[in-house]
Amino acid sequence: MTTFFAPIRPKKISEEIVIQIKELISKGALKPGDRIPSERDLATMLGVSRPSVREAITILDAMGFLDSRQGGGTFVKVLTDETITDPLSKLVEQQDPEVLRALAEVRMGLEGWSAYLAAERATDEDIAELRRLCKIMKKEAARGGWDTDVDSQFHYAITAASHNSLQTHVLRSIHSLLHATIQVALTEFYKQNGFVDLLLTHHTNITEAIADHKPELARQRMVEHLSLVEEKMAELLAAKG
Repeated sequence: MTTFFAPIRPKKISEEIVIQIKELISKGALKPGDRIPSERDLATMLGVSRPSVREAITILDAMGFLDSRQGGGTFVKVLTDETITDPLSKLVEQQDPEVLRALAEVRMGLEGWSAYLAAERATDEDIAELRRLCKIMKKEAARGGWDTDVDSQFHYAITAASHNSLQTHVLRSIHSLLHATIQVALTEFYKQNGFVDLLLTHHTNITEAIADHKPELARQRMVEHLSLVEEKMAELLAAKG
């Protein structure tokens, strides 16, 4: 008699570890760029041997979930295809205004929705992080403006507060492009009186809409903010034309 059944094979401990870490990544508990605990710490947390942890990390690295760096630790990788940034990287480095304006439009859709979801789902910790970053920007604004990294962290924190792991991976996949648009926008805005205060007001308003759990208002405020960025990119394009 032909049978369609196959014997049940108990999973190896390393396979169980792989499954657990993959689930944490897919659910967003482990986010792109997060550092994985050391082999010793993971072995202690999971109650398993270090060789089992080492084997699991090797498997996840080969599968593209993790990035193990010699002497630097192991980190969660972006799961979306990073190659989409390759053809654009040179244009971004050259600060091509047409590409930067297009990216501002993409951000409007992606981050407008992130702000909406964040207002629905943000935890007290998420809101505290947004307010912390706003506080840094306010302090730096008194000195003429904040750096690109702080601004980028603010936008990533909003997407993290959406608690949509795929949304987070998508935004991280265009990290270099996002960073470039912010850098150009900040440089241009800082040249004009009042724009630093206006940008700070935008960030504060977005944060408070999320903290008040008002999704549509949060989305509108993010779109308003990115519309200003898009407008600046359009001005640059016109100036170069």
